[in-house]
Amino acid sequence: MKVVILAGGFGTRLREETEFKPKPMVEIGGRPILWHIMKCYTHYGYTEFVLCLGYKGDVIRDYFLNYEIRNSDVTVTLGSREIEIHNGHPETGWRVTMAETGEKTMTGGRLKRVAAYLTGDRFLMTYGDAVANVNIKSVIAFHEQHGKLGTVTAVHPSSRFGELSIENNMVEVFQEKPQVHSGWINGGFFVFQREVLGLIKGDDESLEQGLLVKLATMKQLAVYQHDGFWQCMDTYREMELLNELWKADETPWAVWR
Repeated sequence: MKVVILAGGFGTRLREETEFKPKPMVEIGGRPILWHIMKCYTHYGYTEFVLCLGYKGDVIRDYFLNYEIRNSDVTVTLGSREIEIHNGHPETGWRVTMAETGEKTMTGGRLKRVAAYLTGDRFLMTYGDAVANVNIKSVIAFHEQHGKLGTVTAVHPSSRFGELSIENNMVEVFQEKPQVHSGWINGGFFVFQREVLGLIKGDDESLEQGLLVKLATMKQLAVYQHDGFWQCMDTYREMELLNELWKADETPWAVWR
């Protein structure tokens, strides 16, 4: 089963980083968040990826085209084209299709544009800017059990503010950016039947306000509720938070470690 990752947006709220690279290439612990997402899927056995490129897509192309050399010991014979790669890396076997889907194409339109690469009965899909410890196998089993055209993973968002537990005018507990358990939001990590591609009209259709609304209206969108860790990277502060967690070795999304 192939994994589609939306990797073409402008990332305007993270302009400090995305002025020079697409948001999926912003790093956590020295690796692009895109790599972290792909490692999560690989942990569950899914190693075929279709990346929907747009804004500064060449940065992603260059990253994977040079991945072997940058992540292995190599011997180069000068004066010839001979390059010998020695010890390899854990990502051996990844099959990555990098598809140009346009800078201004909406999220649903990006999915429509990669239809030719999605040959199976169903496919997985997520955004290129959030990490979680979602059990992908469980999401797929849930999707198969409910027999709908699509399944979306719902998550509890983290608060953008520190949460205070107050007693007798004193702070008893301070928790920075806790998970908010009063509501659910779209966390990505979708499973779709291939038929949904026919419901997308064109480049200007968003996934969120187009396809997902259509599926919900048709009673064809199941929801898998994930109570575990989930964190997006929309802002510089959220990028700092994820890097702080990595440095502290508090990385619940790194299920492969």
